[in-house]
Amino acid sequence: MKIAVCVSHVPDTAAKINIGSDGKSIDQNGVTFVVNPYDEFAIEEALKTKEKFGGETVAISLGGDANKETLRKALAMGIDNAVLLKDEGYRDSGSVAKALADEIRQQGTELVFFGKQSVDFDNSVIGQMTSELLGYNCVSVAVSFSLEGTSVKCEREIEGGKEVVETTLPAVITAQKGLNEPRYASLKGIMAAKKKEIAEKSPSPAANYAEIVGMKKPASKQAGKIVGTDSSAVPELVRLLREEAKVI
Repeated sequence: MKIAVCVSHVPDTAAKINIGSDGKSIDQNGVTFVVNPYDEFAIEEALKTKEKFGGETVAISLGGDANKETLRKALAMGIDNAVLLKDEGYRDSGSVAKALADEIRQQGTELVFFGKQSVDFDNSVIGQMTSELLGYNCVSVAVSFSLEGTSVKCEREIEGGKEVVETTLPAVITAQKGLNEPRYASLKGIMAAKKKEIAEKSPSPAANYAEIVGMKKPASKQAGKIVGTDSSAVPELVRLLREEAKVI
């Protein structure tokens, strides 16, 4: 079995983000980039599946040279091979999915793991788009995964609960927190990853259907207001909630 895991290179969630001078991108000066946190669950599940059933794993990422850092992390955790679809330009979700689908098809993988979303744009659609382009079955937001032969069984989060979904390979699974506990890269794995070659390819071209026309930070929070310290403040509090906050 050949298993693919698609990984994103994203700003650390603790980083302070500023808008770039073009008003359409972030200022990357001083920003630390990391493996997309949800993709770590995808990497771990790919590794666990290989350890149980054998086969080969490959990590795929689309972006510039900086993405090699994320691919090295995947290799250090135990992924066998890595592919960088090198493209420094802007791509919308559909264009990214097209490039990933073409590479996955070329790799001949029948099981593909994604994180449920990337923490930069939070679109949560690329895994599903990729599965549609491939014609693969898809289970999103998975918090458990099992495989028996070609039969896949997952538990996924839904509003107010969980549901059990059964499908068959080939399949795309998007990983949610709780699916597993990602392993730490060992020193041996880190050293081995430095020696592994990351294959660089030109991704297939695709038109963008969406364009970023501008970015802006959320409005600053207004200062709090104390309307009283005892029960006599309740009428004024209710008035403010109704007339100013408009929440009741």
